[in-house]
Amino acid sequence: MAEKRKYVATTKFLIASPTKVRPVANVIKRKTCSEAMAILENMPQKGARLICGTLKSAVSNALYANKKLDEDMLYVKEIRIDEGPRLKRVWFRARGRADMLLRRMCHITVEVAEKAGE
Repeated sequence: MAEKRKYVATTKFLIASPTKVRPVANVIKRKTCSEAMAILENMPQKGARLICGTLKSAVSNALYANKKLDEDMLYVKEIRIDEGPRLKRVWFRARGRADMLLRRMCHITVEVAEKAGE
């Protein structure tokens, strides 16, 4: 599949561990956008909801930039789940001790492209 143009959407600083979101992202790589959206809406993971919002944004970016496009002409070319900063919280433990609780964040980048030659 050779593509004509690509359109990108990025969502940053989402409070979700990148290691939990990446397996969800691997399911929809190289699928058409409508098929990927249907898969994500039926998955129970929190990461699926986060990726779905970013994918909708990328599709709307593509449709806004090119009025002749249809959602069926787009596919998920690339999806990246990068690690963001960590929120450090104090977690109080027994006998006057404390641990660090790390709330991990991730950055989601979805790149959709047009299918050519169909």
